[in-house]
Amino acid sequence: MFRSRSALAVGLVALLVLGLVGAAGAVGAGASPADSSLSVSDPDSESDANVSEEAYAEPAPEAGDPYYEASDGNWVSYVNPRDEYRSPYLGDGSGKIGVVLLNEAGEPIVGESVPNTTVTIPTGETTSWHSHADPLTVQYPLTEHYDRPLDGDQFGTTDDLPQGDGYMDTHSIELHGHPENATIEYGEAQIEGEHADKIEVVGYVQQAHDTWDTSVDPIEDAVSYEEAGGEWTYEPGGSHGEVMIVLQLDADETGVNDGNSSDDGNSSDDDNSNGSTDDSDESANTDDEDGGDELPGFGVPAVLVALAAVALVGFRRRST
Repeated sequence: MFRSRSALAVGLVALLVLGLVGAAGAVGAGASPADSSLSVSDPDSESDANVSEEAYAEPAPEAGDPYYEASDGNWVSYVNPRDEYRSPYLGDGSGKIGVVLLNEAGEPIVGESVPNTTVTIPTGETTSWHSHADPLTVQYPLTEHYDRPLDGDQFGTTDDLPQGDGYMDTHSIELHGHPENATIEYGEAQIEGEHADKIEVVGYVQQAHDTWDTSVDPIEDAVSYEEAGGEWTYEPGGSHGEVMIVLQLDADETGVNDGNSSDDGNSSDDDNSNGSTDDSDESANTDDEDGGDELPGFGVPAVLVALAAVALVGFRRRST
């Protein structure tokens, strides 16, 4: 009778232990997809989280559009309200001085996140006849201060266009009518206003004596003011020149760093810790103390086995 009861007890306990361990394993296995899903992010959401201002996607005008001006197969020109001709017209010297503002991801923006901020580029007496020069002043956001905020497609390439990638990216003034031996000068960009600390000058991209090559990277190919030279002089057969001042939002100052904005990170911490990151840390420490300190290295299955063994011993004693 003792053997029968003992065997029955062992069998029941074994089934109980196996069932509980299996259930614990199932819970653990069931948690894995949920945990892994937290590490999978929507590319669009991730892009939004990585910048404080989304890219401003304005398609470049196509032939037939009122803002499309001309092309000879090597260059494309678009109508620019800040395109002016010198009077008296002294020669075919032409040029462009512009500014491109990029978000933390390197995408063109119009400065909606940095309102009441102004960029000033001194241009000197040579261009004083131009109503937007001496100096060139750019106010943000561009959409609130200008009828045509972006007027050039200065960066990128596509097989469909001789220049640019098909999206406008810069705000500029255009100069025409200089003698072909004139020198165009420009000074360093000065940033002032409410959010001046959020914008950094990446550098200057200058090209002279030829059509503008858009296959340059505004960040990688920008150089210091000293290296750019701050001027160009027209040459016979090379009566064109351009400079683009590259600006970018500073991730440290805007709260976007290492792929997450500081606001988003704080909000996430608050949600997980009921308003306090310290509570979250304390909760994590409590879990460690409850589980790890009492039975280090064993966990739930070991506890269940131990309890089953105690129950078995008690059952055998009662049977004898």
